[in-house]
Amino acid sequence: MGGRSSSPLDKRQQQHLKGGLIQPSHCPLIPAGQVDALLRNFLPQYRGQLAASILQQISLELGPQELARCQLLHSKKLPRVREHRGPLTQLWGHPPQWQPIFCVLRGDGRLEWFSHREEYENGGRPLGSTALTGYTILTSQREYLRLLDALCADSSGDHTQEEPDPLLEMPVNFPLFLQHPFRRHLCFSAATGEAQRSWRLVLQGGIRLRGTVLQRSQAPAALAFLDAIRLYRQHQGHFGHDDVTLGSDAEVLTTVLMRELLPALRAQTLPGLRGVGRARVWAWTELLDAVHAVVLAGASAGLRAFQPEKDELLVALEKTIRPDVDQMLQLRARVAGRLRAEVQGPLESCLHRKVDAQLPRVTQTLLNTVEAALAAVQALLVQGMDRLYCHLRGKPSGVRLRKEVYSFGEMPWDPELMQTCYREAERSKGRLRQLVAPFGFLGTQSVVFGAQDLAQQVRLMADAVATFLQLADQCLTTALDCNQAAQQLEKVRGRVLKKFQSDSGSAQRRFIRRWQICIFLPFVLSQLEPSCKAELPEFEGDVLAMGSPALTIEGIYEDVIRGLLLQRTDRELKKALGASNVSCALDCCSDAPWDQEGADEETEASRGTCSRQPGSGSEVQPLCPLPPPGMLWN
Repeated sequence: MGGRSSSPLDKRQQQHLKGGLIQPSHCPLIPAGQVDALLRNFLPQYRGQLAASILQQISLELGPQELARCQLLHSKKLPRVREHRGPLTQLWGHPPQWQPIFCVLRGDGRLEWFSHREEYENGGRPLGSTALTGYTILTSQREYLRLLDALCADSSGDHTQEEPDPLLEMPVNFPLFLQHPFRRHLCFSAATGEAQRSWRLVLQGGIRLRGTVLQRSQAPAALAFLDAIRLYRQHQGHFGHDDVTLGSDAEVLTTVLMRELLPALRAQTLPGLRGVGRARVWAWTELLDAVHAVVLAGASAGLRAFQPEKDELLVALEKTIRPDVDQMLQLRARVAGRLRAEVQGPLESCLHRKVDAQLPRVTQTLLNTVEAALAAVQALLVQGMDRLYCHLRGKPSGVRLRKEVYSFGEMPWDPELMQTCYREAERSKGRLRQLVAPFGFLGTQSVVFGAQDLAQQVRLMADAVATFLQLADQCLTTALDCNQAAQQLEKVRGRVLKKFQSDSGSAQRRFIRRWQICIFLPFVLSQLEPSCKAELPEFEGDVLAMGSPALTIEGIYEDVIRGLLLQRTDRELKKALGASNVSCALDCCSDAPWDQEGADEETEASRGTCSRQPGSGSEVQPLCPLPPPGMLWN
């Protein structure tokens, strides 16, 4: 499992998956042109959401600019994982055998493996490679074997193998099993427990980095894509939020289609696969991997073909929407007011009967998740600053001090250090999953990833480190002796902590507010669908007369529901946060900024375009961590 192997689908079958029928002896009929059909149905949604996203962006630019400024400087270092490489053994080949390889995790979260170190160092072609999107890691052989049995157990329960099972013949002391719902499993083994832990940490970082690429972006196109996916799935009856949106745009579309294909593939293909028991599971994952590769290639090609049109569309939308934005927002407000009067009663009844009892528990669990992670971040930040302070007091050599500065600058990307923060974000995952299951929410992994990203690089640890280094750079010169420099560093430490606490509080509230809406909005929309949706046509005339794709009656309807729901969730959030600091408790993003009666105004900080004051919020490049010899700091 893993390694370079031939696809179970030949070229003819791959082409049929894109635009015809697959009819190999071991594979049933698969509906024609699935990728093309998906794109035909999805792209109109995407175009509409691009227009809505441009309207929202322009409306925010015209709104208040003075709220919730970011205090920390913004690190320009791109999200990444620390490159990791070393020897492992891998289960691969036909029949599968444990064989030595040399593995490399790239900074973009892509894993490659080579036959030996020299092949990698000489620039040779890897035996195999994969983007880590969507994988989960298991480090227990027993747990992994149970997973295999659950995936494809015989109806008789007999797991007698037609071929010897290497997993059963040779116990693995330090395994690393990478499991994916639609990909071939990757089975690795490390030589020691320490090596296993190191690989597990960096692989988890790569999985998170690849999975949250869209969630980290504030670009209108990324926001539009995520909304379009949600609407596309809602039209198919899937209202609950889940982890389908983890990955790039092509990977997300691939996951959507694979989920649609999976029931038919499972029902029609499994009986005809070679082998029994676990051997049959391996054949099944190979087939899924082949189908996934074809679908991903088709989705990627389709999105690349759409890119020129998208670029032109964004430019055209900006030109057509901006001159008429006041008129459009006024119309939106009028229609929203009429809709609000119609839906407020049914919505209040739905919330009272089905949401209110669980809302406090969900809010508190979200608060516990992000609060614990950010407290761990602050503790690490303080330790790092204190360590630099102590080194400076000890009159270190220039070389030693530069190394300490470099280590401090790399803290956000040190998987061992950051593991404390990531572990805190994981603690409430099981509890949250139980609480939100009745609302059809299956995205707890996305919540955890979001909290971990927030701790590492989206705003806090990376920005705090950049701020400390920049402020220290401004006040430390070679004219100061070590005691004077230490005193200046102590002042910088205090300033950074105050800025960190301000930004972490705002980020915490934005995080909770966002996930409250992700959990409850789809559920509420599904509950109101039979009654309130039927009333929409009578409000549609004015919107259609405007003639802009940025305004639709369904979009206004959802924004009204979102705004009213935010009133309810905001009240609960204020209770959870306590009476103190309530005045600034909701300086975070509103999902419906034009619906002033429904929610507070979205702030510049929440959409990634903070107005930054010189000296306190200027966007800067962090210090070069290894300054020239002979200089104390800079």
